[in-house]
Amino acid sequence: MPIHFYKTLLLCAFSSTTFTAFSQNAATPVKADLTAKTDTTKKSSDKKDSFKIGINYISNNVFMGRADSVTTASIIPEIKYQLKSGIYFSASLDIIPGRKKNKVDGGDLSLGYNFDITDDLSGGISYSKPFYSSTSTQISSSVSSIFNANLTYDIGDIISPTISADYNLNKQGVTGDIFLNIGITHDFIAEGVFGNKDILLISPTVEANSGTQNFYDGYIVYRKLKNAKRDAAETKLIAAYTSELSQYRLLDYELSLPIEYKAGMFILEFTPTYAIPENQFQSAAIVKALGLSSQTSVFYFDIGVSLKF
Repeated sequence: MPIHFYKTLLLCAFSSTTFTAFSQNAATPVKADLTAKTDTTKKSSDKKDSFKIGINYISNNVFMGRADSVTTASIIPEIKYQLKSGIYFSASLDIIPGRKKNKVDGGDLSLGYNFDITDDLSGGISYSKPFYSSTSTQISSSVSSIFNANLTYDIGDIISPTISADYNLNKQGVTGDIFLNIGITHDFIAEGVFGNKDILLISPTVEANSGTQNFYDGYIVYRKLKNAKRDAAETKLIAAYTSELSQYRLLDYELSLPIEYKAGMFILEFTPTYAIPENQFQSAAIVKALGLSSQTSVFYFDIGVSLKF
């Protein structure tokens, strides 16, 4: 495909990013690091330690297709140090710029290990310790620990099926959750877009998330209903709804288009995502009683810049 096509596509993506950033107001978990796909040091003997520092803007807080009825923009500074062995350490903060108080909404500390099994099969394991402020409205604010394992298989540079499993511990009094993510992606990579050594990566992705929803029970109890007054009928309705959240179900479908531009140490990433939640509510009465978002689909995006040494 001719190079001018990629230049046009990149400029369109940058333009839409600018427009969207100024036309929406909202926060969400950061997507996986794309830079491994554009790493030119594929052989283990060529790999070296790396340090990455950057900042992201997240337009909406969406977790497994679930979103709060109030959107809140979030700025997330983050750092990551990875050893050539594949072991990495990372940390981030969630900052809500629109608030007058309690701007730091939470954050995350992670330890993980990325590895290659064969030339086409790679994987990773990680442990993350998220933390949230007492005023956080994030859907995942009851989560206290995250254990993850994932595998990706590249089929002839055509498609890459992925599978990822999470076990999340929640706050005391809330049962833990298990999640399974299955996805398919295809990478379009172009070199020399604006210079001799820059790289453009575009990765259309389709994913499905399934699992339990005890995190939603914790969000409802600790955030939405913490100081709420309700009558007997509402209490009975809420109890009937939350009793079903421990069942394993399909949670959402997600369509995303991760885009990364890398020039030397500089990296620019943009990921628009369209999520279609499943098995979210039983009735409009639940939505009204809990004050939850009734959206049948949600669009959000993540844009970030970083330096990798």
